[in-house]
Amino acid sequence: MMQNVHLAPETDEDDLYSGYNDYNPIYDIEELENDAAFQQAVRTSHGRRPPITAKISSTAVTRPIATGYGSKTSLASSIGRPMTGAIQDGVTRPMTAVRAAGFTKAALRGSAFDPLGQSRGPAPPLEAKKKDSPEEKIKQLEKEVNELVEESCIASSCGDLKLVLFNLASQYSVNEMYAEALNTYQVIVKNKMFSNAGILKMNMGNIYLKQRNYSKAIKFYRMALDQVPSVNKQMRIKIMQNIGVTFIQAGQYSDAINSYEHIMSMAPNLKAGYNLTICYFAVGDREKMKKAFQKLIAVPLEIDEDKYISPSDDPHTNLVTEAIKNDHLRQMERERKAMAEKYIMTSAKLIAPVIETSFAAGYDWCVEVVKASQYVELANDLEINKAVTYLRQKDYNQAVEILKMLEKKDSRVKSAAATNLSALYYMGKDFAQASSYADIAVNSDRYNPAALTNKGNTVFANGDYEKAAEFYKEALRNDSSCTEALYNIGLTYEKLNRLDEALDCFLKLHAILRNSAEVLYQIASIYELMENPSQAIEWLMQVVSVVPTDPQVLSKLGELYDHEGDKSQAFQYYYESYRYFPCNIEVIEWLGAYYIDTQFWEKAIQYFERASLIQPTQVKWQLMVASCFRRSGNYQKALDTYKDTHRKFPENVECLRFLVRLCTDLGLKDAQEYARKLKRLEKMKEIREQRIKSGRDGSGGSRGKREGSASGDSGQNYSASSKGERLSARLRALPGTNEPYESSSNKEIDASYVDPLGPQIERPKTAAKKRIDEDDFADEELGDDLLPE
Repeated sequence: MMQNVHLAPETDEDDLYSGYNDYNPIYDIEELENDAAFQQAVRTSHGRRPPITAKISSTAVTRPIATGYGSKTSLASSIGRPMTGAIQDGVTRPMTAVRAAGFTKAALRGSAFDPLGQSRGPAPPLEAKKKDSPEEKIKQLEKEVNELVEESCIASSCGDLKLVLFNLASQYSVNEMYAEALNTYQVIVKNKMFSNAGILKMNMGNIYLKQRNYSKAIKFYRMALDQVPSVNKQMRIKIMQNIGVTFIQAGQYSDAINSYEHIMSMAPNLKAGYNLTICYFAVGDREKMKKAFQKLIAVPLEIDEDKYISPSDDPHTNLVTEAIKNDHLRQMERERKAMAEKYIMTSAKLIAPVIETSFAAGYDWCVEVVKASQYVELANDLEINKAVTYLRQKDYNQAVEILKMLEKKDSRVKSAAATNLSALYYMGKDFAQASSYADIAVNSDRYNPAALTNKGNTVFANGDYEKAAEFYKEALRNDSSCTEALYNIGLTYEKLNRLDEALDCFLKLHAILRNSAEVLYQIASIYELMENPSQAIEWLMQVVSVVPTDPQVLSKLGELYDHEGDKSQAFQYYYESYRYFPCNIEVIEWLGAYYIDTQFWEKAIQYFERASLIQPTQVKWQLMVASCFRRSGNYQKALDTYKDTHRKFPENVECLRFLVRLCTDLGLKDAQEYARKLKRLEKMKEIREQRIKSGRDGSGGSRGKREGSASGDSGQNYSASSKGERLSARLRALPGTNEPYESSSNKEIDASYVDPLGPQIERPKTAAKKRIDEDDFADEELGDDLLPE
């Protein structure tokens, strides 16, 4: 028992470094050559791990061994158990002693040893962070705030308290805490050691300008101007521009003119020249307006267009030219040129009608000045604006003459002029000329969406809806923001009865034009055609939220609610429609019928009396008034009304019948006289009917065909064309309508629905070229909002 007990050797407790030279002889590699077991393992397969592809087919495991003749023999395990690492039933058997890295129990047959997972390929790229997400914005703001806080802390630790106050004042101003910002700036400015007090006073002037305290703003701007040294020329010019803007907002145009004249003499720029022209226009000085316009045109753009044109075939130079054609500098130059053209066009359109005796002479002067400047290409645009002005004055001949002159210009101007001419002729329903000029516009500029839209309109007017849709689609391919083409293709699909595609177009347009009453109405109209009145009502409610006083939309809502059987809601919207437009005969008829249904005869009378005023030649309204008096028990008033109606319409049989009945009931002597008249009229009516019947015998078949085709065309559900029939049927179905006065009219009321938003329901929009639309003085060019009549 004690043979397994080993006693620790006695060592010197004071020897702290004992045992460091002792080592295990297993790790002695110098004696491996003399180790028989190790040498046997190296020379033979003793101790090797078998391949993992071995498979157990029975109780004994076999492993194919290749022979020298190419055949294979199998060696079975001597004990008949599965080999270590073999695969059985698709599952790898684990090693008995060692579990290798990367081993999985469910490894498939043939899988290689891949501890690092290299066979899976490269890792997927990291998901990019969304810069516009709320989290990123919050993090960015937090970072900026922390930077400002750190900057302020560093400045405070260095004793630079003015920088801390400046940051604080800037944040007060950004957060519209103007009083606190002014107090903080004042603390800095009072420090005599601060050398940039002029800039801070300009900031204080900006705050007073935002508060509309113009006198104090001008005071601080002038103080800043006095404290900014003359060597800082750009800063002084900016301060003077702020002074001029403040004078304009205060209505002191003479003082503003002095500031801008000084700027134009020292360092002319586009904004100063534009504002100077506006100031002279405000004071009405014609000659000074011309001079200011000339100064504006003379401002140099400082843009070198030649550097973007490669002068040689040198590949290196061409590469450099291509690289700078759309860099940030080029984009800034384009923006500067666009701003200059905007200011010049707006100024010309503003002063042209007033600088000469007529606007035509004023435009001619502006065109001549522009042609002599670096903006020569704007002269043609001014000519187009001149034509537009003629159109606004209803002088179509002059407008057409100018536009036809522009047809001889370059392709861009020719396309614009032909587009406007096409729109003019389309509005005049001269579709042949409209189509001709639309072809010219398209041939001059195939990528002009307005020209393609107008060409589609002319094809649409001829009834070729499929071809019109192709032109609209091409216009959308050239300019996806062409809302006229998208609107018109929706109308085209509606004509083709492709309601789902039409609805999709208008829903896309609704995403672009959120508050367009036209688009909302079209969506409601399509839902109505799709026999979905609930959705139609919902979209019409949105139309009412945009145009709450449109009487036709309100009457349409009333019609839909009436069709759904909700009389109270129908009455509400019909009554609102009547309030805004008390001359719609359909609305008046429905309201009168509603009050008869509810037996409020007195209220029905006022609507039928108004109907008789609107249609004085229709006898039915006066008969309805008399009928309401009679049903309410006011027989004398009813008798007087019937007599008055008989005087106006002496050949009306129904009126005479009621006169005979009333006079008989009241015991009046006039009954016999009215009875003789009635008998004579009935006899004449019989003779007339016999003549008509004899005349119809020869053409009965063809007439029957026409009537059958007409009835077949009017079978659309919820159609507005059947509205008059429903209303008249309601009147005939009222209590007592079997009496003859209810069917006196031989003609039904025309109840065809009129689009509340204009004629674009029936025809597509007309698109034309647009030039100026970015400013208050700019006038829209012809055709952007033109709708065919």
